[in-house]
Amino acid sequence: MIKVTFIDKAGVSRSVDAWDGQSLMEAAVGNLVPGIDGDCGGACACATCHLMVAQEWLGRLPALSEMENSMLEFVDERHSSSRLGCQIRLSTVLDGIVVTTPAGQH
Repeated sequence: MIKVTFIDKAGVSRSVDAWDGQSLMEAAVGNLVPGIDGDCGGACACATCHLMVAQEWLGRLPALSEMENSMLEFVDERHSSSRLGCQIRLSTVLDGIVVTTPAGQH
């Protein structure tokens, strides 16, 4: 199992266990984490799984694709650490990853 910690805008931390190969969006939705909707089901066709990855984890992630970058243009609170949870597959390299959910999704 891979440990993932989601922190909401109020600072409430929620740690969940996820499967190797599962996306961050799937881990959030499957564990009823508030703030991650995943409306498109992981097709990178919306931005309702937008989250901000803690700085110390960014270097372990795959590069931001052109499609993901395009979808992130629609979010209200884009940061340098913004990513779409559906595009990040969990593995042992990401065990312990910490992400923050935005105030809202569109």
